[in-house]
Amino acid sequence: MLKQRLSQWFRSRRNALLRRVIAAAPRKGAELRILDVGGRADYWERLGLDFLHQQNARVVILNRSAEELRVRQDGSDRLAYAVGDGCALAYPDDSFDLCHSNSVIEHVGQARDMERFAAETRRVATSYFVQTPNYWFPIDPHYWLLPGIHWLPRSIRARLLMHFPLATAGRAQDLPSAYRLADSSRMLGRRQMHLLFSDARLHAERFLLFFVKSFTAIRIPTNFDPRHAGRTGN
Repeated sequence: MLKQRLSQWFRSRRNALLRRVIAAAPRKGAELRILDVGGRADYWERLGLDFLHQQNARVVILNRSAEELRVRQDGSDRLAYAVGDGCALAYPDDSFDLCHSNSVIEHVGQARDMERFAAETRRVATSYFVQTPNYWFPIDPHYWLLPGIHWLPRSIRARLLMHFPLATAGRAQDLPSAYRLADSSRMLGRRQMHLLFSDARLHAERFLLFFVKSFTAIRIPTNFDPRHAGRTGN
């Protein structure tokens, strides 16, 4: 399926970028401590547990409920799990070397919630890697069957989601659930990401050169440049 192939292609490129970030991120001790807000174990398994071992990196995967974590007994000592809120992290300043989130900030709520999420990301780690889909890309990955749906008024989106199986989870059963579904994600553009992460480099993930599919805010206290694979310092 074309969608699946494109998804795998973008995922492989993003994984390559993340590996470079992990390799370049400064660490306070021998172990690189990573906090993954809103993540899953299979994401890191695809990235490569062997790679995490080589980098002596340990990942704490944090979600709002134990059900969301979907913890599996994979026997890996590279992954740990915690329950918490990405907008109010229960960790002291600089508890981690790298804070990571992939397609999470667009789900945390209103603008003030995104600001809290961004502030907590910056506070809890020296470096960070925050990816989110681009509002101005015509396909919303949450409702990919109908391009441009995220540009429509909220009431029209809710009606469409109630009558057609456009969402990943399928068709909404009634109007209240359709509104909840329509409100479950609020995608960001370049300007919003820059305002939230003003101390980061914004990496644009492009499709056919002309369209930006997503943005990744990357902060590493070195001269790391995400555009060049081999450059992690001066």
